[in-house]
Amino acid sequence: MILSSHLTRFIQHFNWQQIGENMATTLFQLLLVTIGLLLVDWIGKKIIRHLFKRYKKNKFVAESANRIDTIFTLVLNIFQYTVIFFWIYALLSFMGVPVGTLIAGAGIFSLALGLGAQGFVSDIVTGAFILMEDQINVGDSVKIGEVEGTVSAVGIRTTQVISADGTLNFIPNRNITIVSNKSRHEMRAMVQIPIFPDSPIDQINQIIETVNKTVPSQFPTITQVPANIGTVPLSNGQVVIQVVTFTQPGEQFAVQHKLLSAYLKAINDANIELPTTYHNDKK
Repeated sequence: MILSSHLTRFIQHFNWQQIGENMATTLFQLLLVTIGLLLVDWIGKKIIRHLFKRYKKNKFVAESANRIDTIFTLVLNIFQYTVIFFWIYALLSFMGVPVGTLIAGAGIFSLALGLGAQGFVSDIVTGAFILMEDQINVGDSVKIGEVEGTVSAVGIRTTQVISADGTLNFIPNRNITIVSNKSRHEMRAMVQIPIFPDSPIDQINQIIETVNKTVPSQFPTITQVPANIGTVPLSNGQVVIQVVTFTQPGEQFAVQHKLLSAYLKAINDANIELPTTYHNDKK
């Protein structure tokens, strides 16, 4: 009875009506702030997209367009995190947490570091250097560690790369140590034409030279005239004639296939027999 009496007095000590009104007011204010920030987020993103779209129309160089896309994704990232920060700030303020005092005293910063924000800060710093040094842009073909594909977004925390099979890879910026960018310089395309040891090499070389003078004009992506570097033995015992050319970034494989087809067709039209596989032997 005594315990029940104390508990009753303890409960009656609180002004539940006032508490309920305060909670309702807080929730209502938080709801208004949330709606307001969502509206700001929607309008802000729309304005950012419009400005970048308008600016991009004045650019005619593909590299500049890729750079604009990269900055666009970064600006969207920063804007999104800013909106989230203000929402969290409002939430803590409505809960009575002295956010301003904690920030002034570096309390939240120290706590965040203790909870693992070192990685977050490292992501931001690394991402900033990647952008300042222009290491990668949206649309670039890259290899980052074990991931290879096309850059779809560069953010302040992560870089997104789409692999050839469509996989979307999220790579924390702090894990980016070596970047192989395949979209900045001419790429080498090597063609290997398999031959028999007793094939008419001089005649085949003459056919290759003829193709080299006519075919490249059909492929504007070729930046250097194909060069016959001669007969080379492979590790499996096969003998090949190697032809090397250079192309615009990303076009090396298409050019390689087209040149090989042209060489094989011309050699076949001359009734010269070639190995059908690397392990065939001429009978």
